[in-house]
Amino acid sequence: MRSPRSQPAKTRLLSRIPWHDVLARIPWRDVIDALAFGTWSAMLFRYWLGGKLLLLLHPNYAWLSNLAAVVLLLLVVLILFRIVKKMFSSPQKPGSASGMDMDAAHVTLMPPSISSALLLGVAVFGLIYTPQAFGSETAVQRGISDTLTLTRAQPQRFVRAAPAEERTIIDWIRLVNVYPEPDAYAGEAVNVEGFVIHPEGWPQGYIMVSRFVLTCCAADAYPVGLPVKLTESSRNAYPVDSWLRVGGEMMSETLEGRRQLVIGPTNIKKIATPDNPYEY
Repeated sequence: MRSPRSQPAKTRLLSRIPWHDVLARIPWRDVIDALAFGTWSAMLFRYWLGGKLLLLLHPNYAWLSNLAAVVLLLLVVLILFRIVKKMFSSPQKPGSASGMDMDAAHVTLMPPSISSALLLGVAVFGLIYTPQAFGSETAVQRGISDTLTLTRAQPQRFVRAAPAEERTIIDWIRLVNVYPEPDAYAGEAVNVEGFVIHPEGWPQGYIMVSRFVLTCCAADAYPVGLPVKLTESSRNAYPVDSWLRVGGEMMSETLEGRRQLVIGPTNIKKIATPDNPYEY
């Protein structure tokens, strides 16, 4: 319990503190910098620890983002130390070498306070924004890679290392890029996962299962996909952007006026969106 006699003494002590001088000594630009760097660090840590970083970056580059989160946190500590040092150090005489603003020698396109505020604003947006995996709308906008080219007249033998049932969509696309003959793969087992697209102009009995491929980050992601021929239901049974695991056999079909590699499914199962929905 506080003594009733001590309260008036503390009140008088607080009233004697020159608050105007204290506020005047706060380096507000450094404070804004600390807030900006701290928010950026919190945003990167959130993506890192929350498992959302792989929606934005290739796994090979994730360590750069994680390292940046740690470095920014260390910068915040250094800036806070500088703030405390400035507030409690003795004031310098105007014009002295140690009291001059060294930042005045730097040429910037905009006032430093505005640039720091912009950094803070972008970081706040990134902190409250939750990344989402790309879907069919983005795939249509970016254009699904047209890698299933026209057939050759005489098929040739092509040796494939990976078992057919273990190939992903991107594995099949790469394989067809090397040897674009649909009949060469007819009858091979297939088991792939992807999200559903209903391409315009396709018959009701066809859908596409697609995945996005990342080479560096989400900005350069591009979609690839394989057609699926439905036999017992229309494509309305598989909503756009729903995720499927499709098992069956490869076959060649005439679609969009040309023969293409198409999945003849024997088993279609709806699945949850994977934690990492991209291919590499």
